[in-house]
Amino acid sequence: MTTPTAPTPPRTVSWQPNATYPRPPQGWTGASRLESFVDAMIDMGQTGQVFGEHGIGKTATFFSHIAEAYPDTELVLVPAANLTPDDLLANAPVRDEETGRLVLRQLVMSQLKPGKPFVLLIDDSLQAGESIQSQLMQIACNWTLGGYDLRALGCVGVFLTDNESLAETAARRSDLAVLDRMVTIRITANDTAWRFKLAAKYRNWDLGGVFTLWASLSPALRELLSPRTLDHILANAREGFPLRWGLPLVNGERLRLAEPRPDGRPGPNRTQEILDRIANELDVPNPARIADPVRQVVRAALRNRWTVLLQGPPGCGKTELVRQTVREGLGGREPLYFSMPVTNVEDLCAPIPTRDGSLDNLLAAAFTGPEPKAVVWDEYNRPKDKAAFAKLMEITQEWSLAGRPIEGLKAQVAVQNPPYHLGRKLLVARNNIAQATRFTASLTVEPGDIPANEWLIDTYGPVAETVLDWWKHDIDEDGRAWITKRTIERLIKLHQRGLPLEMGTVYLGDGEYAPVQLTSLIDRLNNRPVTGLRELARDVDSWERRLRRAAESSSEGGDDSDVVHQVIANAELSQLRKHRKAVTRLVALLPPKLRSTYMVGASDQQQRFWIEVFGAMPR
Repeated sequence: MTTPTAPTPPRTVSWQPNATYPRPPQGWTGASRLESFVDAMIDMGQTGQVFGEHGIGKTATFFSHIAEAYPDTELVLVPAANLTPDDLLANAPVRDEETGRLVLRQLVMSQLKPGKPFVLLIDDSLQAGESIQSQLMQIACNWTLGGYDLRALGCVGVFLTDNESLAETAARRSDLAVLDRMVTIRITANDTAWRFKLAAKYRNWDLGGVFTLWASLSPALRELLSPRTLDHILANAREGFPLRWGLPLVNGERLRLAEPRPDGRPGPNRTQEILDRIANELDVPNPARIADPVRQVVRAALRNRWTVLLQGPPGCGKTELVRQTVREGLGGREPLYFSMPVTNVEDLCAPIPTRDGSLDNLLAAAFTGPEPKAVVWDEYNRPKDKAAFAKLMEITQEWSLAGRPIEGLKAQVAVQNPPYHLGRKLLVARNNIAQATRFTASLTVEPGDIPANEWLIDTYGPVAETVLDWWKHDIDEDGRAWITKRTIERLIKLHQRGLPLEMGTVYLGDGEYAPVQLTSLIDRLNNRPVTGLRELARDVDSWERRLRRAAESSSEGGDDSDVVHQVIANAELSQLRKHRKAVTRLVALLPPKLRSTYMVGASDQQQRFWIEVFGAMPR
């Protein structure tokens, strides 16, 4: 058996001061327990098996430690949960150089022939399919794969990592012949350097109070609030976003920080309390909501190289707004768009034999090239099959495909529907917490978060304003949930063609349509007298007199004040700008408590408009 050249002894990493640790903390040795284990296994030439909970920095430790301590050694990551049978090893016809004949030759994946010393990390090793477990075990036991000796290829270390929790994998490694070939370590969050890494990442923040708070939580809460999730909370805090966006969406529901009771039921929900305490330690706000959340988080993703998840009801315009925002952020370049119900593995990559006798993966053309790019994964929780979703998981987790980093990738945005909407179950897949915590920000999107109204008005003009006025004023909250922005566009088009409007609502089967009365919409479209911003502006003198009488009667205003306030509050920014003079005259006569509501939760553009209006009001 060929013995590889011994790797260079690990290089000592110098201490880098930050706000949390201006000096090395007491007891710091320069390496965490996991890093010391990695060094020992490489030095001994033994296979290392690492078990630990999700999100404590197992994989991240390998990436950072190998790069820092062994600069001449490459880390080859093999995500076992994402492997297909032919990824590691395959037989393929190749032309023999001496005879010129086609012969059948065993080819190994090209990542295992990097041309330099390498450490092989098999991540999520218990989650590999049965058909490739034998390949992984041959690697772990003998450092060989088929007829290839990994040591001869330059391998200086082999490691397998996973979480033993049955919530994430149903497999158990029980073959004693296999277990006898490995050195196994079980670790907790205290065995990785996650505190030091977060302190360096957020070097201007003193995270000492946050770390003390985390350590004071019960083991069950610390498992929920894993270091990875805490990192996401800090990332959202730095952007001024709600801190809850850093908590994952597991099967459509926001993770709750609740300690289980003795009978297994969840105890009191401490989510808001813990997040507020983190915000207090950082001296940052923890807003309940922000204006224009979808565009803001997508722009942050492009700035910071985030993977984000947007979950919202069908038909509210999520995907189109995401694609538009990404296009603007990439200077007009279209995002890479994949609809998961129709995406095959071959749409992403496919293994092919190469001249040097290795098995390379040919990436889809969209993933190649140095130009900046972002990916939109539409219908994320409706994958066509498990194989395609497995490849997708590698991209969202490691920003690579078939082990090859995707050059120029700036952001990834996954868009999905919730499991239930309007009391009906949607056909979406389930996830586990390990999958859910891969997203830096996870948003639940409401229809009001999507500024589709302005687009409808720009596209369809006055008829869109009429339908939107009906949607805002004439139907209740349940009705508005049934009438999505997509439905509104259909209603507009049907009206323009003179067709019955009922056909545009959601068909539920057996002759039943969405339970929303369309009578008042038909009346509005047939010019029934209504009160909207156009009508207020057309008769502004009369409405001014009404508001003056209401103000004389009571400092709280009257019915006319409420009508004007409701119309102005529900108007779109383009409508307000169009009737700016009338709005300025009328707002000046409204009670101050009503005027102040226009700034609450407003976007930057809306706030600028209202500042200008308030500045123009007569003193």
